[in-house]
Amino acid sequence: MQAHQEEFRVTSMCRVLGVQRSGFYAWRRQPQSARATEDQRLLGLIKQAWLESGTVYGYRKVTDDLRDLGESCGKHRVARLMRAEGLQAQVGYGRRPQHGGGKPSTVAPNHLDRQFDAPAPNTHWVTDITYIRTHEGWLYLAVVLDLYSRQVVGWAMQGRMQADLVLQALLAAVWRRKPAPGLMLHSDQGSQFTGGEWQAFLRAHGIVCSMSRRGNCHDNAVAESFFQLLKRERIKRRTYPDRATARSDVFDYIEMFYNPKRRHGSNGGRSPVEFERQAGHSGL
Repeated sequence: MQAHQEEFRVTSMCRVLGVQRSGFYAWRRQPQSARATEDQRLLGLIKQAWLESGTVYGYRKVTDDLRDLGESCGKHRVARLMRAEGLQAQVGYGRRPQHGGGKPSTVAPNHLDRQFDAPAPNTHWVTDITYIRTHEGWLYLAVVLDLYSRQVVGWAMQGRMQADLVLQALLAAVWRRKPAPGLMLHSDQGSQFTGGEWQAFLRAHGIVCSMSRRGNCHDNAVAESFFQLLKRERIKRRTYPDRATARSDVFDYIEMFYNPKRRHGSNGGRSPVEFERQAGHSGL
C-alpha cells in the first residue's frame, strides 16, 4: 500500500484489501525491528567482502571474512542475505569427465603419485602452462605452485610458446624461495619439460623430476585447479585488447588477490600467504 500511495487513496486501498486505516498508519509509524536494522548493517559488510573478492566469494568465504572483522554472524544468515540481494559465488564451468590415462611415461617416473599434501614448504612443487586469449593474439602463462600452501611461487608470461617460458617461471620460483636440494617438481610430459635445458636446470639445482602419466591431467590436479580458478574468477570475465592488458590483470590476480587474500579449503580457509605466516614460514 505504501508503494502505491501516489496512485491510489489510502481509504480506497484499505477498503479493497480489507485493512483498517488506523492499522496501516500504526504500521507505518512503527520503527524497523532491531533484527532488520542489524541485517542492513551486516549486508553492507557482506557486499564489501564480496566486492573485494572480485565478486567470486560464496557465503562460506564471506562468512570467514566477516569473522576476521570480529562479526559473530552465522553462515546461514550470510547465505540468506546474499541470496536476497542476488550476490552469488562464481561457479565452475561444465567439463566432460575423462577416464583412465595414457601409457605410463618413461621420461621421468611419477614420484608425486597424486600425493598433493606436502609436509612443509619447498618440498613439493607443481608446474604447468595455460593460454589466455587477447585481441592481439595468445598469451601463454607458466606457473609454479608450492603444494604446501598452494601459493604461486613463480610465474612467467610470453606471447609465444617457447622452451624458456617454463624456465623463467622456475627461475623466479628458485630465486624467491631458495629451496634446498631434494625438492620434487612435478609436471606433465610436454616438450617444454622434457627438453635438455629444463632437465639440466633441474640437475644443477638438485631438483627431483616427477612427471604425470601421458594424457592424464588428474596427476597434476593442483595446477589444473589453479588454472580453472584463474579463468573462472578473472579471465573469463574480461576482454583483453592486447597482451599487455592481460599480463597486468594476471599479475593483479596472482600477486594482489590469489596469494595474499584468496581463501582455500585446503588451508583451513586461509590464503596461501596467511597459511604460511601462521605456520611460522613468513620469512620465505
